[in-house]
Amino acid sequence: MSVKIRKSLVASALVGAFAFASSNVIADPLNDVQKAGQQIQKAAVKSQAKIDNVYGQTQELIAEYRSIVDETELMKVYNDHVARLVADQNASIESFDRQIATIDNTKQNVVPLMYRMIDTLEQFIKADVPFNLDSRLARVERLREIMASASVTTSEKFRQVLEAYTVETAYSSAVTASQGTLEVDGKNINVDIGRLGRITYVAQSFDLKHAWVWDNNTKEWKELGEEYLKPVKEVIRMARKQATLELVKLPIFGAE
Repeated sequence: MSVKIRKSLVASALVGAFAFASSNVIADPLNDVQKAGQQIQKAAVKSQAKIDNVYGQTQELIAEYRSIVDETELMKVYNDHVARLVADQNASIESFDRQIATIDNTKQNVVPLMYRMIDTLEQFIKADVPFNLDSRLARVERLREIMASASVTTSEKFRQVLEAYTVETAYSSAVTASQGTLEVDGKNINVDIGRLGRITYVAQSFDLKHAWVWDNNTKEWKELGEEYLKPVKEVIRMARKQATLELVKLPIFGAE
């Protein structure tokens, strides 16, 4: 090989080596720039993710805060409502306490009153015309038994006492007839008995030949004259609804 050719090859090799070296020198800064750009981009992505995360947390906190504020307002309204209910209940309790105290005082006054009413009723029955005497006195005894019973409320006791008075009051307007016996001169005579309220209480023998009237002052039957036979008969017929009510002339002996 000639000297010229070798020189050319050497020169070419030097040029190539220089070019390769030059390309490496240029390529390194570009790679560094690219790497730096990639790192910056990655850092930017991370920063954006952090920002997004912080923003999301901030929004959640804001929403939670608003929810708490709303709940606080609702709780305040509810607490005010409950406070009004409690105040009303306290007022009702105080009212009930006053009523209970009043009831206790009323019971203390009513119970003695009922005993006096029962005693008065018994005295009146014994002083009254003696119709239905056994059942009327038995009613009084039942009232005394009820008063001694712990299973009967005070209100029920008072109701039954008033009911007994109502029954006695109804007797004043009743027109009734029944049958019974009178003891006259040691003999028992079968009679019809008629009653006009508490105004008159009369009896007549079945043969219509004798008539009697109860004298409440002497507590005995008194025989009537013949002029009363027909009026007594009519009273008994009217009581049995066998005749229309009309005026009759009869002696009157009522309870005082």
